Amino acid sequence: MNPIRTLFVACAASLAVAGAAVAAETDAVLAQVVAGDWRAPEDRARDEARHPVEALTFWGLEPGMTLLEVQPGGGWWTDILAPYARRTGGRYFATGPDLGDPELSDRAREYRSKQEEGYAAKAGLYGEVGVVNWGRKSAPPPAGQFDFALVSRSFHGWMRQDGFVEKALGDLYTALKPGGVLAIVQHRADPGEQDPKAASGYVTEAYVIGQVEKAGFKLDGKSEVNANPKDTKDHPFGVWTLPPARRSTPYGSGQEADPNFDHSKYDAIGESDRMTLRFVKPE
Repeated sequence: MNPIRTLFVACAASLAVAGAAVAAETDAVLAQVVAGDWRAPEDRARDEARHPVEALTFWGLEPGMTLLEVQPGGGWWTDILAPYARRTGGRYFATGPDLGDPELSDRAREYRSKQEEGYAAKAGLYGEVGVVNWGRKSAPPPAGQFDFALVSRSFHGWMRQDGFVEKALGDLYTALKPGGVLAIVQHRADPGEQDPKAASGYVTEAYVIGQVEKAGFKLDGKSEVNANPKDTKDHPFGVWTLPPARRSTPYGSGQEADPNFDHSKYDAIGESDRMTLRFVKPE
């Protein structure tokens, strides 16, 4: 046998094994953080509906990435993404209320303060967390800083603020590196005309894809991992009728919960039908 060819085949085989080992190790890290005992039991219980390992694998999460979570809310994804970044040599960032906005409400300022305090308290788990100003008047984020940005169930809120969908997507386009990933999960409306204010919380795939592509991104894949065919999307209090919100009064009304409301039908549906989309910023 040709000794050069033999050496080539042996090297190729070694590289393939090494690549498989890296992939296995990467999967192991993601599995470890999803199973982390720091996650609240109620958060872990939602994994069955949210499929974090499958979704993040589809989106292309990789070791060493600089990650940006947009509007992290209660931190469900944060407790996965931040430890993953720290353990794989990356770094986690989150958006927070824009402290440069003189009109920022006291409530938003309080949220930002508690957000930063919470990150500092978990520095051993999260590493050093950066907080990026985010809002209607926020300055553009640092250009080309991030490998991966996650937008989880935020589109319907953006649509209630005139012009904010365009600003938000423009800021994300600026923030991501060429080749960077924009990961989106959103309550999915049936195809058809889109309510411009998304009062029900549901948004059509066509609207989301159209807006994101208009900002310059390229659609790179769709997944049905978060699909729920049982979701009829005609609930009395919008998507918030379903778990985990389980509302019994209109969203944003300030009304107290109705103790006589029958949740059983909506609990049987489970969490919403959601689109899971991967976009990339062109090289």
